[in-house]
Amino acid sequence: MILFFRTPSDSVIATECDHQLNQDEINELCWLYGNAKLENGEKIEGYFVGPRREMITPWSTNAVEITQNMSLRGISRIEEYFPVKSKDADHDPMLQRMYEGLDQQIFTVKHEPEPIKHVKDLEKYNEEEGLALSKEEMDYLHTIEKQLNRPLTDSEIFGFAQINSEHCRHKIFGGVFVIDGKEMESSLFAMIKKTTKENPNKILSAYKDNVAFAQGPVIEQFAPADQSTSDYFRIKDVESVISLKAETHNFPTTVEPFNGAATGTGGEIRDRMGGGVGSWPIAGTAVYMTSYPRLEGGRDWEDILPVRKWLYQTPEQILIKASNGASDFGNKFGQPLITGSVLTFEHKEGEETYAYDKVIMLAGGVGYGTKRDCLKKEPQTGNKVVVVGGDNYRIGLGGGSVSSVDTGRYSNGIELNAVQRANPEMQKRAYNLVRALCEEDVNPVVSIHDHGSAGHVNCLSELVEECGGEIDMTKLPIGDKTLSSKEIIANESQERMGLLIDEKHIEHVSKIAERERAPLYVVGETTGDAHFSFVQGDGIKPFDLDVAQMFGHSPKTYMIDKTVERHYDNVTYTQDKLDEYINRVLQLEAVACKDWLTNKVDRSVTGKVARQQCQGQIQLPLSDCGVVALDYRGVKGIATALGHAPQAGLASPEAGSVLSVAESLTNIVWAPLAEGMTSLSLSANWMWPCRSQEGEDARLYSAVKALSDFCCAINVNVPTGKDSLSMSQQYPSGEKIISPGTVIVTSGGEVSDVKKVVSPVLVNDKNSSIYHIDFSFDDQRLGGSAFAQSLGKVGDDVPTVKNPDYFVDAFNAVQEMIHRGWIMAGHDISAGGMITTLLEMCFANVEGGMHINLHDLAGDDIVKILLAENPGVVIQVSDTHKEEFRKFMDESGVGFAKIGYPTPSIRKIVIKKNDWEHEFDIDTLRDTWYKTSYLLDEKQSMNGCAKKRFENYKKQPMDMKFNKNFTGKLTQYGISPDRRTASGVKAAIIREKGTNGEREMAYSLYLAGFDVKDVMMTDLISGRETLEDVSMIVFCGGFSNSDVLGSAKGWAGAFLFNPKAKEALDKFYAREDTLSLGICNGCQLMVELNLLNPEHKNRARMLHNDSHKFESKFVGVTIPKNNSVMFGSLSDNKLGLWVAHGEGKFSLPESEDKYNVIAKYNYSEYPGNPNGSDYNVAGICSADGRHLAMMPHLERAIFPWQSAWYPADRLNDEVTPWIEAFVNARVWIENKKK
Repeated sequence: MILFFRTPSDSVIATECDHQLNQDEINELCWLYGNAKLENGEKIEGYFVGPRREMITPWSTNAVEITQNMSLRGISRIEEYFPVKSKDADHDPMLQRMYEGLDQQIFTVKHEPEPIKHVKDLEKYNEEEGLALSKEEMDYLHTIEKQLNRPLTDSEIFGFAQINSEHCRHKIFGGVFVIDGKEMESSLFAMIKKTTKENPNKILSAYKDNVAFAQGPVIEQFAPADQSTSDYFRIKDVESVISLKAETHNFPTTVEPFNGAATGTGGEIRDRMGGGVGSWPIAGTAVYMTSYPRLEGGRDWEDILPVRKWLYQTPEQILIKASNGASDFGNKFGQPLITGSVLTFEHKEGEETYAYDKVIMLAGGVGYGTKRDCLKKEPQTGNKVVVVGGDNYRIGLGGGSVSSVDTGRYSNGIELNAVQRANPEMQKRAYNLVRALCEEDVNPVVSIHDHGSAGHVNCLSELVEECGGEIDMTKLPIGDKTLSSKEIIANESQERMGLLIDEKHIEHVSKIAERERAPLYVVGETTGDAHFSFVQGDGIKPFDLDVAQMFGHSPKTYMIDKTVERHYDNVTYTQDKLDEYINRVLQLEAVACKDWLTNKVDRSVTGKVARQQCQGQIQLPLSDCGVVALDYRGVKGIATALGHAPQAGLASPEAGSVLSVAESLTNIVWAPLAEGMTSLSLSANWMWPCRSQEGEDARLYSAVKALSDFCCAINVNVPTGKDSLSMSQQYPSGEKIISPGTVIVTSGGEVSDVKKVVSPVLVNDKNSSIYHIDFSFDDQRLGGSAFAQSLGKVGDDVPTVKNPDYFVDAFNAVQEMIHRGWIMAGHDISAGGMITTLLEMCFANVEGGMHINLHDLAGDDIVKILLAENPGVVIQVSDTHKEEFRKFMDESGVGFAKIGYPTPSIRKIVIKKNDWEHEFDIDTLRDTWYKTSYLLDEKQSMNGCAKKRFENYKKQPMDMKFNKNFTGKLTQYGISPDRRTASGVKAAIIREKGTNGEREMAYSLYLAGFDVKDVMMTDLISGRETLEDVSMIVFCGGFSNSDVLGSAKGWAGAFLFNPKAKEALDKFYAREDTLSLGICNGCQLMVELNLLNPEHKNRARMLHNDSHKFESKFVGVTIPKNNSVMFGSLSDNKLGLWVAHGEGKFSLPESEDKYNVIAKYNYSEYPGNPNGSDYNVAGICSADGRHLAMMPHLERAIFPWQSAWYPADRLNDEVTPWIEAFVNARVWIENKKK
């Protein structure tokens, strides 16, 4: 039966249960649903928008699990429906449908599982199912039919099509190219592999795993000793490896942007989890490329093509929804996104039309693991095949095949079937298991692989490829009972990992999985007979092939093309319109402010982020280099950056490739690399409209060869990458729009000291100079520039890197100056040219400007000098190093030009060249640059918050004020990161499924002198943990239960409705020698459980942020005079720390004096007050000062290197004042024990 509950906001929550609920059960559900009321009757009248009945949402999955964790039984599905006025109301047809009344049939899907089909007409089946099999592949399947003497089943054909799709097997990259009648001697893949063959550098694993691994440094591993129960954290040294990976999810993002981008992010994270026998993702990157969003009128460059009748979503919707999806997944999983890029582009030249109608969504990132685990082991007969993660649903069916052809080729039904469903919290649980196994002294994993394209059939077959295996289908978890065998085998439900584990370890692994609430299923075993099959409960095998037949070598792909010379008009211009040109360029999405992206994505989770996008006193997204520390020592780390140049690539695919590599490297050059450029590896992701028009395949070949040659010349390898070679979109009219051939290059490598990363923000020191260093060794050229694009041109005259050796010399010279500490600020020259670089160096400051003289730069063409995008950098060097600098550059053989100096008292950039002089108003141009972000932010922020952000961003600078006796030294507090013995003062971090901020909190406590125990809610619910031996507990941040049914509601239910957990909590709070802290999600939990002010008649609540979106920001807070144990000594301090939350608004019904306020945001207006909290409150405390809850993350700002801004004169501090709060807690407990 289905019961209907009406919430206070008038939505209806439909709850399917298998029995008549008693009153206690109904009361629990009413509480869980936010004081909802049970509706009488079996039907509700009216119009409602809700989820498609055939798609059980992740929201439902989480809601049902919450009820199970509250000991409610028999509930199978929960969905929410929103009332609307008419059946014409707006909704997203990809995910929702209109309901005229809600009744007992809203979950009923009239569909029986289809029987196994024995397919007799392969050709017909291929087209009907959208399998994209070639004639050669069909011939191969006919050969297998003859070998087996039977028709193939639908499961076998479908599985083969996915496994051998272009998406999965990269047939074009391994194929033979015949250009102008001549067979090329190397495949594309061979040319990429050549880079690693010639320059192996630090590579340990390439091309054969989900990720590439390079040798890393020895680092500290901070983890619990035994992760099958609650246990204490310990530190041990491990030899690390560094991973690099980037994936694209272009087709799913074009069709349904939120889930397409979310599952793209999730899949790429799983790739890094599945490297070797398990490894750890640590930080992400993202790139979005679409056609023009047409945010407002007057942007005439957007009129170059007429508006299409978009197939699924408009470019504006894709930009917003895709970035929402990618951000949401990372936020909930707990992976910070630390660098990225945006490009919008359309172009028409004669009869040729180019646009990103089929969009690019790239999700990339870096990770690490142990050298012990970086290679997969040999499977042995009898190894158990294990699946960890979520259930099987009718999701993503055929994604591999459909991604391999033009979008629009197949019917909407087939294309929508390939759309996926994201559940990041489930993936976090699977990750917690993998993390635990990798952190143990013995890793029991033989092999691991992620579930992606083609689901079980691809993942599990790759696990057992070397020896064969049999899968028992009755053991696979089924979320949708209407799935056929084919759909069970090949669906692409996300958040799953496949593992091979020796049978003797299964019990231990299962114990960890149960503790982490990670669903684990032993579904089969390796057989040793080189055969692979899925077996139903009745013994019938819908899939039954030799491994060799599955991965069969169908004939080589041949790409036959000829060279087509294409030309693009160069841009024409006049110098007197320079102001107009710069205004245009600054508004292009590629150049403009990216605050609309950074303000909604977590950039601090893990507590290991040393450099993210936002810089300076007013925190603007200016840094193109992301850096994470590999442990909490804050020394060794990983840097990553991106580069692309598809506009230049149109005119010259060779130059496009070289410029993409060059941009990635001039972005990453600001991190001090362990061994200069040889520390780096690249990922090259190729998005190309193959076979779409004559000459396009030849262009791809030229582009790959140029990238390979350039990387070999500069001694850098490309050990990983991806290709997506069907980048065109077909419309019902027959019109086809092709995307420009694009390569996105991601760089990554080891950093020697994360504290020495150079910022792009100019230091207002008049005794310093600004220098330009050219990396291109080429004349200034405007082809392929943002300036040309803003005037509707591409231009034939594109720059490149003329001398690879000189490029290396320039790169290594900058590296050496960073190691010597000479560079005060530095920024690359790319989109928008030198003028954008100079402006951006000033934007994040409150005051000051530059005086620039271009006298020493060649040429008199001011427009070209300022707007050309030749690879290069601008650096600021103190005049105390002036002579050393000149001598060093001369000895290095690298040219430079002094172009100016800071003007601390003048807020302008004054530029001179011979008789020409011009002033640029920094603040006016900053608003122009910010405007595009504001227009996009309007589409995602509610309650006028986008307008408030646009008005206030420059009025709310960071400001800090410390106690006079604060030294910034660890010795001030008698603490040391070298401690390896127990202190006897015990604290516990408490986490629930979905918690993602536990490690940085545990380390903060450990550094302050606590022995820290890791406690999972299952430890408390089972009774194996009672909290009796700990004196402090911390409820950590994250997204428990994905914030479904309200932040921390499900977590609170797990305490309130499980007797052992409730008893442990009640006893802890009854003691007088205890302290507690709740941060972010933990703060929400403490408020929900009413642990802070139980004496108040009107309870405090935590509500959605006023913007109704996730807020990520480094904010300033003031610590008012207070009597709290932790913050009392910090009274009157002004400190900076991170917010990262969606429901952080304190709703405080009593007057302010009734609360023990321990932190207030420095500004009352948004975004300085990021959530609209009453009285600007960031945190409150119990009346006795012992129990404290706050939304911002102090544990992610205990070191200066974690802070997005810190006083320049204190950058040598070892710790920030926040560590004092944790030390205060330890000292209080020690005094209580005396």
